[in-house]
Amino acid sequence: MPDILESEIKYLPGVGPQRKKILSTELDIHTFEDLLQNFPYKYVDRSRIYRIREITGEMPFVQIAGQILSFESFDMGAYKKRVVAHFTDGEKIMDLTWFNGGRYAMKTYKPRTNYIVFGKPTVFNGRINIVHPEIDPVEETQTSGMGMQPYYSTTEKMKKQGLTSRSIEKLTKNLLDRLKNPIPETICCDILSRLHLISRDEALRTIHYPKNTKLLEQARIRLKFEELFFVQLNIVRYASDHRRKFRGYTFNHIGDIFNGFYHNCLPFQLTEAQKRVIREIRQDVGSGRQMNRLLQGDVGSGKTLVALMTMLIALDNGFQACIMAPTEILAEQHLATIRQLLGGMNITTELLTGMVKGKKRKEVLDRLENGEINILVGTHAIIEDTVRFSRLGLVVVDEQHRFGVEQRARLWSKSENPPHVLVMTATPIPRTLAMTLYGDLDVSVIDELPPGRKPIVTRHFYDNGMASLYSGIRQQINLGRQAYIVFPLIEESEKTDLKNLEDGYEILCHTFPEFKLSKVHGRMKPRDKEEEMNKFVCGETQILVATTVIEVGVNVPNASVMVILDAQRFGLSQLHQLRGRVGRGAEQSFCILVTNSKMSDDTRKRIDIMCDTNDGFRIAEADLKLRGPGDLEGTQQSGMAFDLKIADIARDGQIVQMARDEAQRIIEDDPECNSQKYAMLWDRLRQLKKNDINWAAIS
Repeated sequence: MPDILESEIKYLPGVGPQRKKILSTELDIHTFEDLLQNFPYKYVDRSRIYRIREITGEMPFVQIAGQILSFESFDMGAYKKRVVAHFTDGEKIMDLTWFNGGRYAMKTYKPRTNYIVFGKPTVFNGRINIVHPEIDPVEETQTSGMGMQPYYSTTEKMKKQGLTSRSIEKLTKNLLDRLKNPIPETICCDILSRLHLISRDEALRTIHYPKNTKLLEQARIRLKFEELFFVQLNIVRYASDHRRKFRGYTFNHIGDIFNGFYHNCLPFQLTEAQKRVIREIRQDVGSGRQMNRLLQGDVGSGKTLVALMTMLIALDNGFQACIMAPTEILAEQHLATIRQLLGGMNITTELLTGMVKGKKRKEVLDRLENGEINILVGTHAIIEDTVRFSRLGLVVVDEQHRFGVEQRARLWSKSENPPHVLVMTATPIPRTLAMTLYGDLDVSVIDELPPGRKPIVTRHFYDNGMASLYSGIRQQINLGRQAYIVFPLIEESEKTDLKNLEDGYEILCHTFPEFKLSKVHGRMKPRDKEEEMNKFVCGETQILVATTVIEVGVNVPNASVMVILDAQRFGLSQLHQLRGRVGRGAEQSFCILVTNSKMSDDTRKRIDIMCDTNDGFRIAEADLKLRGPGDLEGTQQSGMAFDLKIADIARDGQIVQMARDEAQRIIEDDPECNSQKYAMLWDRLRQLKKNDINWAAIS
């Protein structure tokens, strides 16, 4: 049986080399098992056969049993005909219409033969009509035992080659008919029994051809659990294995560097949340085991300060530290912030990004290797083989979802023992997603903003109310504040009427002739961008006109207004990140979301959520439900390192927890992962890894 499931899809009757190529490129189906795990995206109830007299034009889908009486064809211009079949159920007559493929229909479907017709009814010339119906011989439909008809995702390329949803359905049915023996199980019987789950064989057969909704739900739960269980089992196994194999450096000394900073340089009193997190980190780094900790905190909650104080503990114990950021602008901002916080302390900090080249790069690398540099700030350039530390003890990774575990692990090779790892994210992660994306990490949360911060007031404006908005901006600037105005595009596009920064900047210069404006976008040279940003930071300009390059890495406490134009183009998390650029001082700050009046339901929900709350965790939960786990940063599929075929982390939180609990129980019972009792699970996990699922990037 396993050999059959591993067979190449081209050997399934009805596929062949040409269709195999399309299935593999369009749906990633390479084997019989891949076809079984290509699940329907919806079902239509085909358990009832209607009489023609019962049908109305408002009904969604219907099926009717009967016979074709005759065909008629009507000219529709050169070389084109409309073909109509008159169909009866023995009482009434209705029409079946083809605008394309009519010649095929006349050749294939014979009058006075019993058929089942299926489709969406309409009314034309006073008679029930179905356009491009599905037609099957009665015998074939009855033998399929169809209760709910499955519908499968297809692409235009597939349809051109005749691979429709119905074709996929027939191929799947053909495969299931060939599998006379039960489909092999992947989960131990005691787990199935304890959780009241059906067998894999029953689940896979039912998911494609459910007799009713109750059986369909049982199949879905079983298959969702299986998918999530092996993800969690791999994560828990990885974390357990890592803890057993790797010792960490012991930072048991809190010395002059940490204490000097704490007593002389701390810009404000730490919040209770920051103090709690630092205690958790100190316990980790002093325990003798390698720290792997995720630090979650909303925008402006003081994560960088906590990271710096952790780096100072490393320095006190004779080690170097580094912080790795996903973009050059954020790395530069981290360096500037760290240098500002350290003040006149005798600590050497340097930057290493792709922009640091030639003589300067060689100098940084040499000083790093001989131990002259205490803290290195950079991008993924830090993980290059040419970068060698004298004694690396701590790695801080900012915005972890942009770095895979494999990238993180490459830093370990730069030290005798794996350095301690502190992962930071300003995107609050819903618990079920954190359990999957960051399953190998302990979690700390800074859930408190520094003292004196006022909640940001968020308001929604339509773009026909810009005059009132400009008046509000002018009022704030006259009070001595500054404002951001964010555009979604740099230049005008023929495909969209979105506001663009280049034209918008000119309009704003005329609108606010009494103020000075800066302009920043991603296509500018780094030096020009930095110069414009510095003008705004220093207060030389009052308005910063920008694209989303300011989403992270800009800290201007005097800025009190954030205007986001065409806010409907942004995801919730991105809107929240942009909003976090203001509200950093003691004055009241405002975020204005500007849209047109034509908004989809999803857009309206996003805008309402933003206006209702400043709570990043509530926003992240809503974003996960609205946009899915792959889009937490506003770019489709950037957030997830793997694709789930049937489970939905946003809506299947209970199953995620169930899978996690079972995985924990198994690893506790079999930490070496070699017990015969769980051989089935380890075999399946090895098979999934062999099938190129990017498990290493999951945890």
